[in-house]
Amino acid sequence: MTMLLTAAAVFLGIHVLISGTRARDAITGAIGEGAYTGLFSLASLAAIIWLVIAYNRANGGADDKELYSLGVGVKHLAIPVVALAFFLGVQGLLAPNPTSVKQEGAVAKDSTIHGVVRITRHPFLWGVALWAAFHVAANGNLASVIFFGTFLVLSVVGTFSIDAKRKRKLGEAWNEFASKTSNIPFAAVLRGNPLRLGESFGWRFGVAMLVFLAVLFSHAHLFHVSPFPNGWAPY
Repeated sequence: MTMLLTAAAVFLGIHVLISGTRARDAITGAIGEGAYTGLFSLASLAAIIWLVIAYNRANGGADDKELYSLGVGVKHLAIPVVALAFFLGVQGLLAPNPTSVKQEGAVAKDSTIHGVVRITRHPFLWGVALWAAFHVAANGNLASVIFFGTFLVLSVVGTFSIDAKRKRKLGEAWNEFASKTSNIPFAAVLRGNPLRLGESFGWRFGVAMLVFLAVLFSHAHLFHVSPFPNGWAPY
């Protein structure tokens, strides 16, 4: 469990303490944006691999205590909740968005505020947050709470960190974009900005659902846990 905690702390630390902070601004000023992006990507990948290895070793081990159980009903929500997470997350990766890596130029295009970006300007991160939150709720063991909780904390904190970073870099153009969108899902809609759900069911939706179905039917094989209420495993 110590290895898992250390890996989680490192993974969170390099994102919370560097990415999105003024420390990042100082580093990019010294070595350039390209070099920073490359080094940070390698560090993030290494940290994720370490975190996954540590989780696999800790999960079900002697130190892996059962902290709580919310009942089998929560696990039965797996398919609709995670489908919604993929609906947001995968489309968020595919949609032009100034909150995404190297897409700052999209801030000045009116067409950017389209589809899931009307729901939140951080669809990928909120998709990850929803996926992680479900797994925290459905798996009450210590290792799972640490592992999935790490992604939950990072994804939520990351939305505010990216907002601050973009505001520093893009200035008034960011303020205009932010006034028409929201970090918290549906907050912009409640402020009077239009919600056009039909825009969210184009080709990006098709890709998101194909990815979701691929994960759904391979989940039991890959992770040894069936997401289906009756425990069915397709292969």
